[in-house]
Amino acid sequence: MRLCGSFKSLFLGMNPSYLTEEAITNFIAAAFAEDIGPGDYSSLSSIPEGKTGQAKLLIKDDGIIAGVELAEKIFKAFDSNLEVELLIKDGDQVKYGDIGLIVKGASASILSSERLVLNCMQRMSGIATLTHRLTEKILHTKARLMDTRKTTPNFRLMEKWAVHIGGGVNHRFALYDMVMLKDNHVDFAGGISQAIESCNDYLKANNLDLKIEIETRNLDEVKQVLEVGGVDQIMLDNMDYATMREAVAMIGDRYKTEASGGITEETLVDVAECGVDYISMGALTHSVKSLDISLKAF
Repeated sequence: MRLCGSFKSLFLGMNPSYLTEEAITNFIAAAFAEDIGPGDYSSLSSIPEGKTGQAKLLIKDDGIIAGVELAEKIFKAFDSNLEVELLIKDGDQVKYGDIGLIVKGASASILSSERLVLNCMQRMSGIATLTHRLTEKILHTKARLMDTRKTTPNFRLMEKWAVHIGGGVNHRFALYDMVMLKDNHVDFAGGISQAIESCNDYLKANNLDLKIEIETRNLDEVKQVLEVGGVDQIMLDNMDYATMREAVAMIGDRYKTEASGGITEETLVDVAECGVDYISMGALTHSVKSLDISLKAF
């Protein structure tokens, strides 16, 4: 295995802050270690040393492509001598029969990299496609579609990146970059005011500058949050439409609002029309169908 060299980061400008060179490098290294271990003996034993070739990425589904930049990095990380020609960009609409990229170089390197590229691109493209489709449904409202932490262990980076590519908004990346006081936090803390006050005291004592979101389950809890203050965003969890609209009216412009809890493609538009700022859906990352993509030598 030739996992080599650092590469120039492309994750600048509009891309999320979690897409760092270090994070991508570590992911690729761990993924190759899992998939290849001491060696890809299928390729090493059957492909003559020095043999070169080329392969094309075949799109076999309609949707939104994601993972193109990552694919190039995977190929280059494994073998810096591989040449990768990108024919589409992340976020492009693709259809059956399109060619995503062409990779040229050592045949064994192409084969050893193939599965990691496909695994990432298939799942990322499925997530981006679903995110795009749902986002299109609520463009007439101010609501933005948001992901959650309901992600695949060790693949969250790519899944959230795919949501971003599909036009969605990334919620907190992990437990350390934002405070979310859920119902269990509130109950264990002894109530709304205790949870918020304790949280702010802790952040101040530890010099942490983090946004705070708190979950509410009914209008009484919304009122309590408005009385206490000290948060940045209020989650409206599992509320019916009438209750949600009333909660949004009560909150006004004081805090951002997020609707959450059992929201489906069928109920998405009705929720968005309640006036919330964000709608979080775990289904974006835990219930998607991967796009059919393959790599074919030619």
